[in-house]
Amino acid sequence: MTRIRVWDPLVRVFHWSLAALFIANALFVDDDGKLHIWIGYAIVAWVAIRLVWGFVGTRYARFSSFPPSSGAAVAQLTDIATGRKRQHLGHTPLGALMIYNLLLALLVIGLSGHLMTTDMFWGLEWPEELHEASVAWAEVSVVLHIAAVIFESRRLGINLPRSMVTGYKELPTE
Repeated sequence: MTRIRVWDPLVRVFHWSLAALFIANALFVDDDGKLHIWIGYAIVAWVAIRLVWGFVGTRYARFSSFPPSSGAAVAQLTDIATGRKRQHLGHTPLGALMIYNLLLALLVIGLSGHLMTTDMFWGLEWPEELHEASVAWAEVSVVLHIAAVIFESRRLGINLPRSMVTGYKELPTE
């Protein structure tokens, strides 16, 4: 095994904090309560921090290390279909698309949730409908993300969840 430091502490704390906050707001906190709103603001703050870190952070945290690419995503799907095991030190192309998807979804959730608390949009249906649709989209995306992480961990022989805890990817030597 080759052990490579990939995920810095900010990326790891962001990932797990965001997961905990999202789960709390989606499953445990009253949707009409103040705690729900404050958790939503915390999520938006974390996303804002991550967006800044995506430009100034460490190598694998930078957006330039995982640009969105439909061609690369198709290539990864082809690798999966043909059984080719290509290792990616940072995010995979499909993982990159999921990250951009989730960051955008969380921002839409936060913005639409905030709009529902303002006088200007109070009582209008579309901010709440947008909020609920975005939450549903994010929940489906999270389930797909978890399934993909489990699938790719098994397919490639790399414990991806452990790497997001320790910061190190342990790559099989060929």
